[in-house]
Amino acid sequence: MRHHLKCLLFVVAFSLPTAAFAQSSDAKYCAALVSKYEQYLDQNQRRGEAPQSLEAKAGVEKCKAGDASGIPAIEKALKDAKLQLPART
Repeated sequence: MRHHLKCLLFVVAFSLPTAAFAQSSDAKYCAALVSKYEQYLDQNQRRGEAPQSLEAKAGVEKCKAGDASGIPAIEKALKDAKLQLPART
């Protein structure tokens, strides 16, 4: 029993920094996507083109709130606009 507890503590101790790093990486990528997408939107709105889709707008708001689940919607919008995605580090 003690051996199992020690193993469990070992796994938890080493998985927490990895999870935090992944979240930090997602947050940085989210911010880069939002920046690129907002830059793209500003250009299109000045030309009188249609504003962002509802899905993309929701994705931007999710990313701004720290929710990485908005990433796919923003990626899709950028790809649909034939824009290169920022590097994911």
